[in-house]
Amino acid sequence: MPSRTDLISTDVELAAERIRRGGLVAIPTETVYGLAGDAENADAVARIFEVKGRPTDHPLIVHVADADQLHGWVARVTDEITALAEACWPGPLTILAERGPRVLDAVTGGRPAVAVRVPSHPMTNELLTRVGGGLAAPSANRFGRVSPTRAEHVLADLPGLQPGRDLILDGGACPVGVESTIVDLTVDPPQVLRSGAIDAADIERLLDTPVSGAAGPSRASGMLASHYAPTATVILAQDAGAAEIAAGDLRHGGRRVEVLDRTGDLVVAARELYNDLRAADREGLDALVVVLPPAAGIGHALRDRLMKAAAQPGPDHPSRGG
Repeated sequence: MPSRTDLISTDVELAAERIRRGGLVAIPTETVYGLAGDAENADAVARIFEVKGRPTDHPLIVHVADADQLHGWVARVTDEITALAEACWPGPLTILAERGPRVLDAVTGGRPAVAVRVPSHPMTNELLTRVGGGLAAPSANRFGRVSPTRAEHVLADLPGLQPGRDLILDGGACPVGVESTIVDLTVDPPQVLRSGAIDAADIERLLDTPVSGAAGPSRASGMLASHYAPTATVILAQDAGAAEIAAGDLRHGGRRVEVLDRTGDLVVAARELYNDLRAADREGLDALVVVLPPAAGIGHALRDRLMKAAAQPGPDHPSRGG
C-alpha cells in the first residue's frame, strides 16, 4: 500500500502518465507550486476544486508549453498577447484573454475570458511538452490559505491527493515565491489584476500604453479581498518602530508575537514570504507583525499579498480590541 510520502517524485514521465490518466500533479513553477490537471478533462478539473476546497466559480489558469500552443485556448492571438509573450514568456506573467473553443466552462467559472501562461520552471515545461496540451492549475494549497513554495508544503496542505493516482513533482524551492502578475487584455485600457514580479510599469512599457489597476468584480485568481492567510493573525506596520510597538503591546497581553522585517532585499522577501507565514504557524505564534515593504518593483506584489493575509483580523488584531 503506497504511503503519502510516495506522492513526492522527481520523475517527469511519471507525472505525465498521472495527468494522462486523469490524476492531479502538483507542479513546481518559478512562482509557487500549482495543482494541475488536464484542462480538457472535466473530471480532473472538478477534482482540482474538490481537493483544494475552492469555490467552483473561481477561475483557474491554463498553463501551456510555449506561446505557439495558445491556439484553441484563446480566441485569437492579438498583437498585445504577442508583445507580452515575446518579452515575458516563459516567466511569471498570466494573460487574461477571450477564451477559445478548447476551454471548459469549469476552467473559467463560466466567464468569457481565460487566463493563460507559460511557466519557466524546466520540470514543468518538460511536463507540458510531454503531455502536449494545457494544464489547468491554481496554487497547490487549501483555498484562501498560504501558497506553497516547496513540495513539502503541498504534502502538508492537501490530504485529498491520493498515492498511486496523483503526484507532487518536486522541483525544489520556487525562486520567485509570489504568484504571477495577471494582466487583463479584454478591457481597454488593460488592467493589472494581480501584482507579481513583472510590475505595471513593465507592462506599460511593453504595450506602449497606460494600464490601470484592478477594478470591478473578481474575475481572476488572487482578486479576493482576503487570501494567502496563515492561522496566526497578520498585523501590518509602516516601519520597524511601529512594528516593535505593536508587538510589544501584544506581548504585554501575554501573546506570542514576532516581528518580520525583510524590507532590505525585496527579492529575498518575495522568495521567503510564504515560508515566513507558514513558520509563524509552525512556531505557534498568535500574531506576526510585518513591516510593509516599499511600493516599488516586486514590493507592490508583497504589499498586495500581505494586505490580503491581514484582511480577516484574528483575535490578536488591534481592530478586535485586544
